[in-house]
Amino acid sequence: MEVIAFIIGVVLMVVGLAVSIALHEIGHLVPAKKFGVRVGQYMVGFGPTLWSKRKGETEYGLKAIPLGGYISMAGMYPPSPHSARTGRAGGGFFATMVQDARAANDETLVGDDDQRVFYKLPVYKRVIIMLGGPFMNLVLAIVLFTILLSGIGVQTATTTIASVSECIPADSTRTECVDSDPAAPAAQAGLQAGDEIIAINGAEISTFTEVSTAVRDAPDERIEVVVLRDDAEYTMALTPAAVERQVVDADGLPAVDANGEPEVAVVGIVGISPVVEFERQPVWSGAQTAATNVSAVAGIIWQLPVKVWETGVDTVTGQERDPDGPLSVVGASVIAGEVAAADAPILNRVSALLSLLASLNIALFVFNLVPLLPLDGGHIAVALWDGVKRVWAKLFRLAPPKPVDATKLVPATFVVVVALIAMGAVLILSDLINPMSLF
Repeated sequence: MEVIAFIIGVVLMVVGLAVSIALHEIGHLVPAKKFGVRVGQYMVGFGPTLWSKRKGETEYGLKAIPLGGYISMAGMYPPSPHSARTGRAGGGFFATMVQDARAANDETLVGDDDQRVFYKLPVYKRVIIMLGGPFMNLVLAIVLFTILLSGIGVQTATTTIASVSECIPADSTRTECVDSDPAAPAAQAGLQAGDEIIAINGAEISTFTEVSTAVRDAPDERIEVVVLRDDAEYTMALTPAAVERQVVDADGLPAVDANGEPEVAVVGIVGISPVVEFERQPVWSGAQTAATNVSAVAGIIWQLPVKVWETGVDTVTGQERDPDGPLSVVGASVIAGEVAAADAPILNRVSALLSLLASLNIALFVFNLVPLLPLDGGHIAVALWDGVKRVWAKLFRLAPPKPVDATKLVPATFVVVVALIAMGAVLILSDLINPMSLF
């Protein structure tokens, strides 16, 4: 069953990625058609075509490798100069690439006066078309986070007691009681599973964090706990046992002192665990979480080449990978499989898969806005530069400038593409040889 669940998780991630890509391309397709641009192809995936169907002037299809997608718009760039449309390209490899790019672009045009082309649109329309794809990923992420947080909810420890320990083990790593272990204060005081803690030392309690804080801060000190049991209130006195526990910082990591030694502190403990329930969040929580994730991803996206290099080094040297490091689609799919096969309630697994897919869409949103061709952000930068040139010419009463010919940037685009392929290959190999695991 675990193998089947793992496969289901991987398939769900692949399907989720394909849907994310399809919606991304729809984000480009709809405004392009709305603004009158001729769209020859709408494809999800790369490589060999598995299925396609022509509807009107557009061919819609699905390709074999679900690692991206594209729409083919007429006239992404101005037509080639007449002098460049014949003869062989001079200047070497990159010059040939520029001419090939221009030739491919020319094939999408219907004469030099073709009006249904991308490059002739006003700047704001070109920006809308190119922003449409990443925007769809952002919207999908918000929807998924909203379903996760407001539909399912966040696992929250309640003030209701789930279980009461019989003892306080002298060794914090041990879970079973031995004869030498002292009895748990909660059990001695008569607390029971199902009791709802409503007050401690006269202060009303609404969260289990407040319970934990009150108990931890009172080692060997008598406290009064008021619980609700069968619609009746009971007041019980107990004294939290004083135990040494390692201190953790704000991120939940073990704290260390100036000498690098683990910090310990004496805290109170009574031996209870809370009932954990899914608590639904306000409907705007999904958008807030998406915004937080966008900010976090944007803050580290410029470190991606370094992070990929470190991942490659860890793989070659056999070291454990950084849990916060980048993943390929292969790695994300493996984690999705592990989540699906985990020994956990189905709702927990669904929540984890939704969170993973939402985070993936946030990454797609941010990454595609990087202002480098062939990414959407690169096309937006070209359109904005074209707009700046036009405004400059208008302000100083100069002749209208020619449209920006982005085919001149093909050499730089080639370098970016090679870098992306190289980083993708490193991550895929690392995910196969030195995979990251949640468990």
